Amino acid sequence: MHADPYAVWLSEIMLQQTTVKAVAPYFQRFLARWPDVAALAAAPVDEVMREWAGLGYYSRARSLHACARIVAERGGRFPDDERRLLALPGIGPYTAAAIAAIAFGQRAVVVDGNVERVVTRLFAIEQSLPQAKPAIKAATATLTPDVRAGDFAQAMMDLGATICTPKRPACTLCPFLSVCLAQARGDAESFPRKAAKTPRPNRAGAVFYLRRGDGQVLLRTRPPKGLLGGMAEFPGSEWTAVFDAAAALATIPLAAPCRCLDGGVVHVFTHFALHLTVFLGCADAASVAPEGTYWVPENELDRHALPSLMRKVAACVAEQS
Repeated sequence: MHADPYAVWLSEIMLQQTTVKAVAPYFQRFLARWPDVAALAAAPVDEVMREWAGLGYYSRARSLHACARIVAERGGRFPDDERRLLALPGIGPYTAAAIAAIAFGQRAVVVDGNVERVVTRLFAIEQSLPQAKPAIKAATATLTPDVRAGDFAQAMMDLGATICTPKRPACTLCPFLSVCLAQARGDAESFPRKAAKTPRPNRAGAVFYLRRGDGQVLLRTRPPKGLLGGMAEFPGSEWTAVFDAAAALATIPLAAPCRCLDGGVVHVFTHFALHLTVFLGCADAASVAPEGTYWVPENELDRHALPSLMRKVAACVAEQS
């Protein structure tokens, strides 16, 4: 008996670069609201983005919805082989292999971060990540059985998560103890090898929390492609390496008296760290939303697809209002 392809696909997309602990409540909410791929495909993309808000890497949510629509249009069945799965939006080699193996019982080589750790230690693969990925997959292929590949993949992932952990692995409990090269050498914790990290650059900008006299707050929607694509945000300036407060203030979308809040907001993305200076402004109750923006009731902000960064901005305002 194989796992439900829809549940496997949904969980694997959510787990991309995200922990199980963070994903669990989102996964349960998605399944409760959209129990199958047809229901998800029929949902407006804005609703999907709202449910995803806070989980990060928002391009996954757009790809998730696009993939659901394609699968639904083709009869609601996911393809059962890696090649055709790879042709769907948002599905890369790892996810395709995981779905093929776990949902359909196909022989596929599944390598996530936990499996990378187990295999690099087992074979003492000296090459550093990410360059070592082809060697790790080749080594994993030598272990993957022709039958029950999905069970094997999940067992390997569980092994990495619970026994072959990054620090202080419980080697005496490991079924590979007698053949693990790294354990025999006594340097298991040094695997997988990792290339030296390059410094994360800093960027800065301004964000405007503009509150109208009738309790409405100004929002806009980010472009569909790019960082935080399609998500709602409070208007703000560009994020640049050098922050010019006067130039940033000149980008405010409507005339309103503002005050600068203490501290601002810091948010770390994958490729850079961001510091936003938060300006709280009071607009006249009759103010019309400028083109590309819209007013929403402040007490209904949670109903909009605000990413974690913008939720931090709202929290900063709440603390200092």
